[in-house]
Amino acid sequence: MRRLLLSFILFALAATCVAREESVADLKARLEGARPEDRPELCAHIAQLQVRAADRLYTEGHVDEARAAVEDVAVYFEKARDAAIDSKSHLKNVEIDARKAAEKLRDIKRTLAFEDQAPVEQAIQRLEAVRTGLLKEMFSGKKKGQK
Repeated sequence: MRRLLLSFILFALAATCVAREESVADLKARLEGARPEDRPELCAHIAQLQVRAADRLYTEGHVDEARAAVEDVAVYFEKARDAAIDSKSHLKNVEIDARKAAEKLRDIKRTLAFEDQAPVEQAIQRLEAVRTGLLKEMFSGKKKGQK
């Protein structure tokens, strides 16, 4: 009886988590009205979802859609960097997320045909630039509130 109850509770929790997962379009719409200190994490989350989508789309053979998702990854990590620097919040988290996304894109790139690798490599370079900007900001010696 306890196992059945525990199984039911775990299933209900899992179903709730899946139901809460917002689509990329919903998150993009929410971004416009988000508070400045919430934007870095929201942009990073959009980019992370697009990394997963790009991986899935490349695997399924939808190269053009995958390229658009890879472009979104770079664009939204750049937005996350800018928002993090402007709000002076979530710098470290965005940098870590960008590093992980770049690693995943490198893994994806290794599976692609040569002619499909260039857009992914460009996105990786853009993510490295995002990381560099964030690291410079974190270690510039400026305190929160200084300009």
